[in-house]
Amino acid sequence: MRTVLRRIGSDTRYLIAGFPLSLVFFVLAVVGFSAGIGTVVVWVGLPILAGTLMMARGMADVERRMLPEILGRPVPRPRYRPAPERAGAFRRMVNPLTSGQSWLDLLYGIVSLPLAILTFVVAVVWWAGTILGLTYPIYGWAIARMPDNHGLAELLGFGDSAVVEVAFNTAIGVLFAITLPLMLHGAALVRAGLGRAMLTGVAELHERIDDLAQGRAAAVSAEANALRRLERDIHDGPQQRLVSLAMDLSRAQRQLKRDPQAVEQMLSQAITSTRETLDELRALSRGIAPPILTDRGLAPALAALAGRCTIPVELDIQITGRFAAAIENTVYFVVAESLTNVAKHSHANVCTVTLSKAGGVLMLTIGDDGVGGAHTAKGHGLSGLTDRLKAVDGTLAVDSPLGGPTVIVAEVPCG
Repeated sequence: MRTVLRRIGSDTRYLIAGFPLSLVFFVLAVVGFSAGIGTVVVWVGLPILAGTLMMARGMADVERRMLPEILGRPVPRPRYRPAPERAGAFRRMVNPLTSGQSWLDLLYGIVSLPLAILTFVVAVVWWAGTILGLTYPIYGWAIARMPDNHGLAELLGFGDSAVVEVAFNTAIGVLFAITLPLMLHGAALVRAGLGRAMLTGVAELHERIDDLAQGRAAAVSAEANALRRLERDIHDGPQQRLVSLAMDLSRAQRQLKRDPQAVEQMLSQAITSTRETLDELRALSRGIAPPILTDRGLAPALAALAGRCTIPVELDIQITGRFAAAIENTVYFVVAESLTNVAKHSHANVCTVTLSKAGGVLMLTIGDDGVGGAHTAKGHGLSGLTDRLKAVDGTLAVDSPLGGPTVIVAEVPCG
């Protein structure tokens, strides 16, 4: 009930205050634009138009500050094009004329008035119907007894008694009261929708472009880091073993005739080294794209990860079906890196991994009862996860106070 009352209050404030603001905006916009266009041939109109656009920008900012309360989320402010650094006074003065968003602000001031009037009337009518109807039992008896009074109930054929008139008008008030939240919020959303489209639409598009650019940069960075780490792991592990194996085989070849018994021991060591190298290569390949993930999907692949972890892992997979390869690889990578971090640093006794789907988002939660202190700062075990998730528009949240426990939550849009 408190939420409903708060919503009614914010919608009413937006609709009632919006009418006088829109009226002032409309008058200033029309007068300024007309005066500027009419005098532009003698150059006086240019500063008038520039001033009108600056006024429109200020009025639009007032509207933009009211939109988050109605839409339930923040809205971005457009990026108005600044004047060049070495521009002269006249160029700076007429700079607003070069901004497309400034003209959209001015246009909004003109076209929003009819909608502001309509939504204002809706708010006033529904509030009046609610208040007058619900309070009709207080004053309706006196009105019903007035000479030659013909109430609405009588005109509609329900009778002319005072009881019928009071009951009928009170019922109307109840109907208005029941539909009041819906009508107010609907009217507020219609008006806010126009403001969002004209005053923040371009800014939202720019933000989306920036997010995509950051995601692309994050993907490139994550891929580069993964390649560097793979190169380092191959150089430090399998490559060294293969060099040692080649040297052992060369020695065995030289001693084949002189000391067959020593050659047999060398070959045995070479076979052992070969097996260890293959194990390392398989482990490295799992971090890239394990065959089980490609062939069978996330659930079996995560089960295999949990089985290899040196700490007991409680796995709860609540999804079915397959997802895009990039999404599955990202989720697998996050789990693999997190379990590696848990095994190396957490000193935990148990770890939990939960994967579910809510709407169009995969929710991955990884927790442990270890010592805590995990974070995504550069140089730590989880440092690459944020970039990896950003590449698929995902987000990462880490809650790991000193002393534990640690909870890692990743959200990945999946269509």
